[in-house]
Amino acid sequence: MPQTQAPDDRDMDRGLEPIGVIDIGSNSVRLVIYEGAMRAPTPIFNEKVLCGLGRSVATTGRLGAEAVERALKALSRFRTIARLLGVKNLHAIATAAVRDAKDGRDFIARGEQACGTRISVLSGEREAELAAFGIRMGFNDADGIAGDLGGGSLELTDVRNQKLLRAMTLPLGGLRLIDVTANRIDKALELVDAQLDRVGWASEGRERPFYAVGGTWRSLAKLHMEAHDYPLRVMQGYALAARDAIEFCEDIRKGRKPRGWDDISRARREVLPFGALVLERVLRRLSSSEVVFSVFGIREGLLFSLLSPYERAKDPLLSFCEDYAGLRSRSVDHARELTAWTDLLFVEPGPKESPAERRLRHAACLLSDTGWRAHPDYRGEQSLDLIAHAAMTGIDHPGRAFLAMCVFFRHVGPDEEQVEELSSRLRELVDKRTLKRARIIGAAIRTAHMVSIGKPGIVVDTKLAYEGDKLVMTIPAAFAALDGERLRRRFNTLGDLLDRKTEVRVGRP
Repeated sequence: MPQTQAPDDRDMDRGLEPIGVIDIGSNSVRLVIYEGAMRAPTPIFNEKVLCGLGRSVATTGRLGAEAVERALKALSRFRTIARLLGVKNLHAIATAAVRDAKDGRDFIARGEQACGTRISVLSGEREAELAAFGIRMGFNDADGIAGDLGGGSLELTDVRNQKLLRAMTLPLGGLRLIDVTANRIDKALELVDAQLDRVGWASEGRERPFYAVGGTWRSLAKLHMEAHDYPLRVMQGYALAARDAIEFCEDIRKGRKPRGWDDISRARREVLPFGALVLERVLRRLSSSEVVFSVFGIREGLLFSLLSPYERAKDPLLSFCEDYAGLRSRSVDHARELTAWTDLLFVEPGPKESPAERRLRHAACLLSDTGWRAHPDYRGEQSLDLIAHAAMTGIDHPGRAFLAMCVFFRHVGPDEEQVEELSSRLRELVDKRTLKRARIIGAAIRTAHMVSIGKPGIVVDTKLAYEGDKLVMTIPAAFAALDGERLRRRFNTLGDLLDRKTEVRVGRP
């Protein structure tokens, strides 16, 4: 089914122009419309049709007639959708099936008529490059081997220091393997290993992450989540140790059907054993440390290729949080002030934090007021769920849990009884130190809001400092009347978490 997110009035006032990408793959034809070309893109429409264009290309050399008609009908529909949603910038790309088929040019001519825009047939090298760009779009400082599995091919790319170092295209797509092996998984095993022998730089993957892109591999991740009752049903950034992924893939390849199997579409179930086989053999050949699943692929890579160098260089997580705060909080300026104000708590002799932890704290501050429209009794609970499952990029699952917990404690308080209200399964994603940090940050933001009342220009002049065993807060004389019992109670809670006595001063250093 199509997924549509209707923008509200503030979305429309931001001056963003929607951009659409039609991806004509070997298995599916998909339209994604993003709200604009930006570092943290948000889809406002997403629809795919499983056409199976590449089902018989390997053995017949041609696209199937029925698949072609189904794809053309989808493209015609996509053209109308793009027009109705005001998309003036529509890109269309085609990959392995169309690239390899004898009648690919005929299809492109008919397809361009149907969708109303030029269709670019990607070379294997360009497809690999866009897959690597997609990983850069979705992850901060990605460093590993990316693999994009489609119906017709597998693109492997080595991404390091924000650069694509090497790439290779292999004829190992799920539909192609079914076609050339007459649906025999044992024969496919030999074929996959023979093709992976061609990757002369496989040793570059040793003890590095493998970023898995493609619908078949996302279905495998979904099954693994279901089988292990995983608490956070978010695909982006879901990570497994390589040995665990290999074991799970072996089970699928050998015919085991885990819980949730019947919830996968029939067309996808057909290729799952072959996709599992490819992932298993790739992880073995590369000696990967882990597999990290990505929802970002060549479509997002195409979007990334259109960004300016300045936009590309932005942190994807903080870019999302800034944007989301602008849309959903009472004041994005106040949210920015909180990042600087809480900086004062994490200097000597306060708690130590790494640059990565500082980054997450700043993200938590930016998101801290995005749930203010909810009923006061449910702001904590709703913010926890919303942030844990938000369309954020550049963050792993423990980081998601941490951000959600920070904002939860900001609304309900960081006391031990509130900790117990958290889902025990969600708490398993973070260690004790990280949970304590979330409580401290939540307590700090609660304190700040008692001074600032959510308005910018107040907390920025309210100073925090450590003096011996005390944490001192100095309120400007102009806002002396904001001092009060509730403020001091919240400040005391923050001091307790930091093992410090507290003192509030008004109008003097």
